[in-house]
Amino acid sequence: MEDASAAAIIDARGTVTGWSEGARQLTGYAAEEAVGRSVRSLLAEDVPPEAVSARSGTVMVRHRDGYLVGVRVRACAVTGRDGEPDGYVITAAPPGRGETSLAGRAFQQASMSMSVFDTGQRYLRLNEAACHVMGVSEETLLGRHFPETVEEAEHSRGFNWHLRHVVETGRPLRYESYTGAPALNRDHAWVTEMWPLRDASGELVGTALAAFDSTEQYWARQRLALLNEAAAAIGTTLDVVRTAEELTGVMVPRFADFASVDLYDWVLGADEPPAASAAEITLRRVAHGSVTEGTPEAAVHLGEVDVYPSFSPIARAMREGRAILSQAGEPAFMRWVAERNTRSPQGRPYRKGVHSMMAVPLRARGTTLGVAVAVRVAQPDDYGDDDAVFAEELASRAAVCVDNARRFARERTTALALQHSLLPKGLPGQAAVEVAHRYLPSGSAAGIGGDWFDVIPLSGSRVALVVGDVVGHGIPSSATMGRLVTAVRTLADVDLPPDELLTHLDDLVTHLASDDQGDEVPELGATCLYAVYDPVARRLNLAAAGHPAPALVLPDGSARLIPMSAGPPLGVGGLPFEATELQLPEGSVVALYTDGLVEDRYRDVDHATDELCRALTVPADSLDALCDTVLKAVLPEDPSDDVALLLARTRALGADQVATWDVTPDPAQVAATRQAATDQLTAWGLTETAFVTELVVSELVTNAIRYGAAPIQLRLIRDRTLICEVSDGSSTSPHLRRAHQDDEGGRGLLLVAQLTQRWGSRQTTRGKTIWCEQSLTPLF
Repeated sequence: MEDASAAAIIDARGTVTGWSEGARQLTGYAAEEAVGRSVRSLLAEDVPPEAVSARSGTVMVRHRDGYLVGVRVRACAVTGRDGEPDGYVITAAPPGRGETSLAGRAFQQASMSMSVFDTGQRYLRLNEAACHVMGVSEETLLGRHFPETVEEAEHSRGFNWHLRHVVETGRPLRYESYTGAPALNRDHAWVTEMWPLRDASGELVGTALAAFDSTEQYWARQRLALLNEAAAAIGTTLDVVRTAEELTGVMVPRFADFASVDLYDWVLGADEPPAASAAEITLRRVAHGSVTEGTPEAAVHLGEVDVYPSFSPIARAMREGRAILSQAGEPAFMRWVAERNTRSPQGRPYRKGVHSMMAVPLRARGTTLGVAVAVRVAQPDDYGDDDAVFAEELASRAAVCVDNARRFARERTTALALQHSLLPKGLPGQAAVEVAHRYLPSGSAAGIGGDWFDVIPLSGSRVALVVGDVVGHGIPSSATMGRLVTAVRTLADVDLPPDELLTHLDDLVTHLASDDQGDEVPELGATCLYAVYDPVARRLNLAAAGHPAPALVLPDGSARLIPMSAGPPLGVGGLPFEATELQLPEGSVVALYTDGLVEDRYRDVDHATDELCRALTVPADSLDALCDTVLKAVLPEDPSDDVALLLARTRALGADQVATWDVTPDPAQVAATRQAATDQLTAWGLTETAFVTELVVSELVTNAIRYGAAPIQLRLIRDRTLICEVSDGSSTSPHLRRAHQDDEGGRGLLLVAQLTQRWGSRQTTRGKTIWCEQSLTPLF
């Protein structure tokens, strides 16, 4: 017999009567040891019934050295002289060797790994692909229990469990895994189909499997899943550095062992990109990550600047606008690693084994913002073309998020600068109230809002307190806020009552909104609260246009919201505004604020206003300290809207600072009134102002008697300035005019304007008041 096959002859009783050299090579038994023995003594287990009936099949033979050998046997009956079976000629060969059937050849030559196990998970057959994966010959594995042929690991236990499960349930199943194999140098993804094998009678006799190497499909799915994760993980905030950190977090460890993001300096600021330069590229490291704790591989620390020469992969990627792959052995790669080692020798041990890197430009809207670098050390596969396509898509998404964050930062900076330019920097001097304020711009993605506040000195030592809020965020809201601030200051200069001022402001907003051609009208929905405090009468007069009511803290420590009508927001038009007036004790604190302080989607407004009132009653050394106390107690941890807070503690002008005279509408009373004013100035110790005051009183009282109507009243107020007011019952307002040379009059108001610091008129419920102020600070 040939060495490639084995043959044995057995008689009708099952005794071996002939033995070939091939049988010796297969089993280890020489002819003198085998002949005369029962064939059953050479078998490791009973022959399967299906093999007996078919006279062919795979049986397990125990080698002379003790291990099992699976052999494929075929029995041919030998007929004696009487025509009865006299024995059998049995040919045997290891499974797969000398396969002659088409099905057998298909099994043996299949491109996927195929194996057959008995019900005890012992190998019965393997094809060439399976032997290649296992790294050993079929003869080595036949008859061995599967767990004995693989390492003790979770994936091996899982594979064996599925083999047993097929035997126990008799049903096929699919098993997907990502594991290594004894003969492969890296992990592979496998899709394994397992199904039960049955004999002609339907009895389960083993398990067959076919394993497909799905590594490429697996990595394609992994890259797609990583892109989906990146869509949710990158760009969660409108912060450039945080976005870069999110990009490295997505790349490490699944795509890279080390990743870094470097950006141009102008991306981190509010500047426009400079003209492109072909020289060395200077970038700033904003984020990096590593599978090694502490990122020791990084040659550039966070925040440091690195210069990349034109030959480097990083510079090439940014210059060519595509991913640049570089592998170990390439000159550019080795030069890059050497440069890293020179710059940061302490990281050399962690760079040992670096074999592949990729530089990907971060480009958005046609502009290059920086570069992302991915490096592989522990992962065995070099970066390939599919990885480059994936990295470019990932970098493109991240670049858009970085650019959005950059644009948001620039717009936020612009809006904040615009808003700060419109808000009062140093509150004007006045004696009516002591004030403190806070403005906190929103940190949300929506941008800066349109909140504002103002303190406007009025005539008669009065002061206007204003707070407002424009719907929306960003530069449009800040610009709208500027228009409203200017409008309120202009209307306040007319000295209108709060409800009338809001009516005029409402008309103005409606007019501005009607002139806007865009789809969005920021003015509509703006709110405003305007309050006037008179320290002489100690009265607060206020009205609101859709704005929250202010809080009031009385000197006894009690706090409450001022009951008042909120009124419609500005721009609605056609609806009235109602004024509220109340008497305030000296030392009362009025808190005006925007809705960002108390309103939030996750908060109850009533609860927040209760917290505000409680916080206002907390003892504080100053109004500034009280502002901080209120914000700390009331504001949520992450406010979603701008917050403006204005605190005003009322003062009062005592009777010794105010003098009032009723004037009879008779020209003869002018001299007496002038003398009374002079005497009062002497009593106040202000004799240096007597000359100007006499002229002013004479002119204003004379005009009231001549052109006005009763009742006429003169009032002097000694505050930071000396205020002279003359009221009468006429609503006709005076105005300056230039008198001609031959005119007998018309020079009085011009004289008043020249002699005093400022002057003006205001309408009252009983007529009008002409007023002027003199500085009490010596000029020399």
